[in-house]
Amino acid sequence: MMSVTPIPALSDNYIWLIRQDTSQSVCVVDPGEAAPVIEFLERESLTLDTILITHHHQDHTGGLDALTKRYSPRVIGPDNPSIKGIDERVGEGDQVRIMGRLFEVMATPGHTLDHISYFTPGIPALLFCGDTLFCAGCGRLFEGTPEQMFTSLNRFAELPEDTLVFAAHEYTQANLTFARAADPDNDAVTHALQECEKARMLDRPTLPSTIGRELKINPYLRVGTDSVRQAAGSQGANDDDLATFTTLREWKNRF
Repeated sequence: MMSVTPIPALSDNYIWLIRQDTSQSVCVVDPGEAAPVIEFLERESLTLDTILITHHHQDHTGGLDALTKRYSPRVIGPDNPSIKGIDERVGEGDQVRIMGRLFEVMATPGHTLDHISYFTPGIPALLFCGDTLFCAGCGRLFEGTPEQMFTSLNRFAELPEDTLVFAAHEYTQANLTFARAADPDNDAVTHALQECEKARMLDRPTLPSTIGRELKINPYLRVGTDSVRQAAGSQGANDDDLATFTTLREWKNRF
């Protein structure tokens, strides 16, 4: 059985640790810093076999140099030469075997142009989506266009609803607060925010989410609904789904 464990890092990052229960070899996703990974590995007597990188931002790659020097893992990431230390540069349509399971590489630009995500079907299906899809939110558009991000999110929306979504940041509470304004008639958002607030009071992660849950609470995946369309209309253009998405993302930037 494959398990996934969050390692908190920096101010609000999660470095996801993937392992098969029968093996001491593990994979980590987007190590923004090395120290918490090393501490976890040493405490649990684990060996770092593989690192997955989704994009070039420092809070996802900052621990790469120290970890590769200490453990010499296989490093897989986007075809971006600015990321030093990647052994296997992958892109859309490539497949990689991680901890015994085959992962599909998806090009998911928007947050950055080099952003990729990793999806493995099965029981359970797993999605490691970096800063593209968050619980009840999506990443800022630092390099890509609204159309690119909208396309990336729509690809996720087509995945099986029971897919577990492992985003890279604990942004859920802020995202749900915005979702309540952007989707005011949605009782699922209100309920999710109450659950989130309880979890954070206990310092518990609000992740992973699921694709099915995101389809119910994430306004960026609900741009065709009357509630979201009307809320977006009060802030700017909502002529079609892309215009509504663009308005929502700009509204969130100043929310």
